[in-house]
Amino acid sequence: MASESGKQTASEYVSHHLEHLTVGEGFMTLHVDTLFWTWFCGLLFIGIFYMAARRATTGVPGKFQAFIEMTIEFVDDSVKDGFHGPRKFVAPLALTSFMLVMFWNLLDLLPVDLVPVIAHDYLHLDYMRIVPSADVNATFSISLTVFVLIIIYSFKGKGDKGYLEEWLLHPFGPWLLPFNLILNTVELLAKPLSLALRLFGNLYAAELIFMLIALLPIYIQPFPGAVWAIYHILVIPLQAFIFMTLTIVYLNLAYEKH
Repeated sequence: MASESGKQTASEYVSHHLEHLTVGEGFMTLHVDTLFWTWFCGLLFIGIFYMAARRATTGVPGKFQAFIEMTIEFVDDSVKDGFHGPRKFVAPLALTSFMLVMFWNLLDLLPVDLVPVIAHDYLHLDYMRIVPSADVNATFSISLTVFVLIIIYSFKGKGDKGYLEEWLLHPFGPWLLPFNLILNTVELLAKPLSLALRLFGNLYAAELIFMLIALLPIYIQPFPGAVWAIYHILVIPLQAFIFMTLTIVYLNLAYEKH
């Protein structure tokens, strides 16, 4: 932490900032900070959109209402272009995933030492990481949700028989059924893995760079910090958009008959 960085080596400083606030042991360990900040982002998303809905007018919209409407329209257009089935559930899912990942990533713009120091000085907590998307457990959790939905939409779009035939007979036909099963299993598992690891890798690297900048002398930090923050502002919506788009594409591939 900033107040202790002078007493720590660089490796100790980075290692401390990469530790989670946890409860439990082994497989049952819970990352309390990841859970808290995920709930915080989720409630913030709900609160903002609820406020926009309550303040919505039929006349000329204000800037806040216009921004919310543009966001919803952008997500809805993405779903229309990418998913060729009933969109009643997929559109809200896409909006939720986009905004949740967006808020997750925005937390990375807070000063590296700000929240850990507050947690240490006022709550007496030794650790506090605030970027859920830099925690592989968080990215895997939402990817597993997409994984379950892929299976559900596969049965929903193709039917039991159609999905079973595609699983066992595609792409080489009945004579190479074991190879079909292996390839389709790898393809299915690769989808949530790619979603989780792409988001985690990008935000983990960004978090590390902010930590390394914080180790520089105070009079050097502003320039590289500002440059990296500006670049990161471009990365934040991009990663949210990629996660949302891949979710839509994967559900469409699952729903459509091939």
